[in-house]
Amino acid sequence: MQQQIVIVLDCGATNVRAVAINEHGELIAKHAIANNTRIDPFLNGGLIWDVNEIYDKLISCLQHILAGINKESISAVTITTFGVNGTFADKHGNYLYPCISWQCQRTKAMMDEFTASGMFDKVYGITGVQNYSFNTLYNFLWFKQNRPDVIENAERFLFVPSLLVHKLTGEFANDITMAGTSMTTNLVERKASDEIFATIGIENKMGELHNPGHIAGVIHARASKQTGLPIGIPVILAGHDTQFAVLGSGVGVNEPILSSGTWEILMVRSQTNAHTPLHQQAGITNEFDAEPGLYNTGLQWLASGILEWICRSFYTDHFGESGSTLHNQMMDEAMSVQQENMTVRFEPGFLNNAGEIRGLGVNTKREEIYLAALIALSEKTRQSMETLEKACHFKANALTIVGGGGQNTLWNQIRANTLGIPVKILNQSETTVLGASMVSFVKLGVFNSFSEAKAAYKYDYKTYFPNKSE
Repeated sequence: MQQQIVIVLDCGATNVRAVAINEHGELIAKHAIANNTRIDPFLNGGLIWDVNEIYDKLISCLQHILAGINKESISAVTITTFGVNGTFADKHGNYLYPCISWQCQRTKAMMDEFTASGMFDKVYGITGVQNYSFNTLYNFLWFKQNRPDVIENAERFLFVPSLLVHKLTGEFANDITMAGTSMTTNLVERKASDEIFATIGIENKMGELHNPGHIAGVIHARASKQTGLPIGIPVILAGHDTQFAVLGSGVGVNEPILSSGTWEILMVRSQTNAHTPLHQQAGITNEFDAEPGLYNTGLQWLASGILEWICRSFYTDHFGESGSTLHNQMMDEAMSVQQENMTVRFEPGFLNNAGEIRGLGVNTKREEIYLAALIALSEKTRQSMETLEKACHFKANALTIVGGGGQNTLWNQIRANTLGIPVKILNQSETTVLGASMVSFVKLGVFNSFSEAKAAYKYDYKTYFPNKSE
């Protein structure tokens, strides 16, 4: 029987990729090209995503992978990208302004003004999304103040995945997981909030918001000629990469997952949501899970970014070594420290300039500072877990970790000891791609449910238990 293949186009801030994956969760082919922002030609110092450039790079990635697979096996194409960003288009799909990047600082003034007015408190109670200057709502306010003509002349606001979907199909279709990052949706009703749009005085031009799995259209003749994809292949909506990484990690309801990198994001797939003033103060944010009826509720904080600061500050004699060699050296040194005799204490509050190193002495070694940071960050995870458990009414029995921070074996063991539960490191770096393909295969009828899809995929874990590892 011929295998079925889904092509996942994955656009991140660092790379754009095309990946071919079969119904067993096996990656058949993949190719990546570096992504980058561009200078906004209409605003000095502004940063944009050049969507046409991104599309051209995806075409190049597709040409690489299509050369080695049977095109007759391709059952669908789906697209996932970073959140919040998009732009306004006319009825023909022409962009009325470049796609503002989440890295651009132009909207910070909009956030400061909105927050000072007290309106954010009201909006959080509706959408459950924390206050970040790059949120789509602040893009809308920037356009309202600086380019109202763009909004007035627009047929639709399209998020980045939908901009790419339109290039492939000619259709307008936004999905709910991208809209859920925008700070303009109703968390309970799982749709755009008329109240929020009335509050900001802007017409909602996002159109109907579809669930992941919706068939937006099919590959049309022009896109087929450009990409090499067969005409008529269905293009299935995915959306925000974070939601599909959570789904693709294999975690179920009330099973927390930690995405560990420069930032750490602790999330849980939950049947409840958390958007009261107390949850707002606790830093909790809520997004729509890829599966209708569920939420991805979580907290985030700076993590490996702090460890990189320690590396730059105290390990200058190892500059020039590969990242893995240097971090192995740091771990090896730290493992020789007797924790019970340590006097160094680390405060990882770097984001608000509250970071501290206490208990230093003339004999303090750098490995003690590094170890103290691992302990402090693990304690931050424990505190965040307790906050999330209380907010979403569950008790964690284990923690699944994905991302580069999960490669630090010493940190993993400290996490397990601090949390008092097993820590599972998923030996699969392509969770976003897995999640996006699952949605497509379920829509195609290859699987009857996400649970059935997960059972067919291959998951391998290394587990760290409190006070010991296996």
